[in-house]
Amino acid sequence: MKKIICLAFFILNIKLNFAQEYFVTTIAFYNLENLFDCNNDPNTYDEEYTPSGDKKWTEDLLNNKLHQLSNTIINIGKDYNLQPPILIGIAEVENRLVLEKLLAQKAFENYDYGIVHKNSPDLRGIDVALLYNRNVFQVTSHNKHVLSLFNEDLQPIYTRDQLCVSGHLAGELIHIIVNHWPSRRGGTIKSEPKRIKAAELNLKIIDSLRREHVDPKIISMGDFNDNPNNKSFKKVLNTKSKPENSLAFYLFNPMEKLYKKGIGSLAYRDKWSLFDQMIFSNSFLDNKNDGWEFKKAAVFNKDYLQTKMGKYKGYPKRAFTSNNKYNKGFSDHYPVYSYLFKKASK
Repeated sequence: MKKIICLAFFILNIKLNFAQEYFVTTIAFYNLENLFDCNNDPNTYDEEYTPSGDKKWTEDLLNNKLHQLSNTIINIGKDYNLQPPILIGIAEVENRLVLEKLLAQKAFENYDYGIVHKNSPDLRGIDVALLYNRNVFQVTSHNKHVLSLFNEDLQPIYTRDQLCVSGHLAGELIHIIVNHWPSRRGGTIKSEPKRIKAAELNLKIIDSLRREHVDPKIISMGDFNDNPNNKSFKKVLNTKSKPENSLAFYLFNPMEKLYKKGIGSLAYRDKWSLFDQMIFSNSFLDNKNDGWEFKKAAVFNKDYLQTKMGKYKGYPKRAFTSNNKYNKGFSDHYPVYSYLFKKASK
């Protein structure tokens, strides 16, 4: 297999306000919207995505979706970086098998990606995962953290774990937390306490990393099912939308600025939400040791990912319509991504 070093060397475009040479890399997150295999798992509620289920989900449909998703992922961030993302957080994937099938697509044939995936207790069997380019990122540890939730009768609510992966990105240790927080099913207000609990777990993981490492570089990414201005972010994680030099530690959320501009990653009833986000420890902002630095975040909402006509014109083009007709789409979410930069050695 031909291996490509995915650290591009650029003299950056003036749009990013830089005048010197940097290494640049892209990191991304993508909710793949129900990436199931075609087999009925007796331990989960996945019958809908089988050949005899409501979606009539076959290998041909799966392979078509894998082809489209792989070509999307490989192009994320190419406005400023000709190489595909080094790290890709994933949500709504059934198992490792479908991730292996995704990486077996032609779009990935010149790249060597690894998988970090752990099964979660979610009743539908959907998990989070991290894909990483093995030539540039070396995993040192990975752990899943169970989100313990209970209903009014004190019965457990089974949902996705939070996946924490640590590794060296071109020699520098960074930590990635991949999330898929509880949905808004049942109403935003009623379901909010579940996401507050998810935020508290996220903060617990972050605090643990801070106790173990000096000034750690932490990225928390995922489908949070909350917007940047919701309590889970502003009250629990206490995220900031701009640098706060007076604080020794804080979490910076560049997506908040995008959200205030009306930019979203998914739409519902003509309202855009930015549930897909990336937040960064402030160690990515004030870089005194020439390490990796955050520079820009964006939503990857290219024209070919959009619905072209009808009442959902402009929405992400999903795989199925509301009446279970195959739509030849991608996902009901747009991917999000960020650029990290590192000064080139003199």
